Parts: sequence; C-alpha cells; structure tokens
Amino acid sequence: MSIPAGEYRFGPDNSTLAINTGRTGAVARAGHDLLIHVTSWEATLAVADDPAQSRVEVSADSSSMRVLEGTGGIQSLDDDDRQNIQQTIDDEVLHRTKASFRSSSVAPTPSGLHVQGELEMLDHAHALAFEVTADGDGSIEAVAVITQTDFGMKPYTALFGALKVANDVRVTLTAKLPPE
Repeated sequence: MSIPAGEYRFGPDNSTLAINTGRTGAVARAGHDLLIHVTSWEATLAVADDPAQSRVEVSADSSSMRVLEGTGGIQSLDDDDRQNIQQTIDDEVLHRTKASFRSSSVAPTPSGLHVQGELEMLDHAHALAFEVTADGDGSIEAVAVITQTDFGMKPYTALFGALKVANDVRVTLTAKLPPE
C-alpha cells in the first residue's frame, strides 16, 4: 500500500516509539529482554508527489525512556529494577542526550517507503536505512536496527561481562495516518 502525499506529524500523543533490547553472554538467561518506550519525541513524515522530495525526520530525548517490561530472566522486574535500568541508561549509556534522524532519500516500495539517512547520537553520526510499511487501515510501522557500537556505546554488561545487552537494538515507530 502506498502512503498518500501529505505531511504527517507524530509524537507520544498519537503514536509509539519503542526500543527492544536483547541479551547475550554466558548467563543471558538471568537477564531480561527489555521493552522501552520513549515519552518525549517528535517525527515528521512528508510524502511528496515527487518521491525525491519526500523526507523523514525524528528527534528523541533519551532521558524520557521508560522501561515498560522485561521478559525472560530468572526473576520478574519490579518497579525498583525498572527505575535502576532507566538511571543506568541516563547516567552510563545515553547520558541524557538527544538523538536525531534526517533522511537523505525516500523511495516508494510496494508496501510503503524505503528511507535512508543519518542518525546522530552521542556526538556520532552513522548511516541508517529502514522500511516504513503501511497497511490498508492507515497503520504504519517503521523498524530500524541500531548497532550501539556504531555510536561509540559499549553495550551494558553485568556479572563481570557474563550478561550483556545485545549490541543491536530494535527501534519501532508505530502510528496511524489520519483518515483521508
């Protein structure tokens, strides 16, 4: 399905920006795969009649990340665990910074759009490409895989390195286009 021409704005009031982490290491079973929502962000999807004029921009405040759930692990996460994880993200991983993405090219695909651009985070910039898919009811989804070490991050470790957050993190934006 194609996305109709127009400028669409998204944020936490009308869509979701989620981060999913995984785990590796000798004792990976002890850790949790996390679902984190970003609560302060904005995105613009501008679809032009001429695809070359289309653009995608996203800006997010890393200090607004909230751990919603942790799956797997030996014990379930409680509120203190979630708060400690958020504190670690703020103090040791993302340092309460902003991340931004700006497209350099947007091309139509049979299911939506192929987007290429640059993600800036922690004073590093790296190329990023992803698909924006649309279905018949106006729902759209964009999924990007971000490799932490591309941005100078050392994936978080615990238990003397036997438990690690996977280097690749999945970021998903889900939204609904307004009715035509």
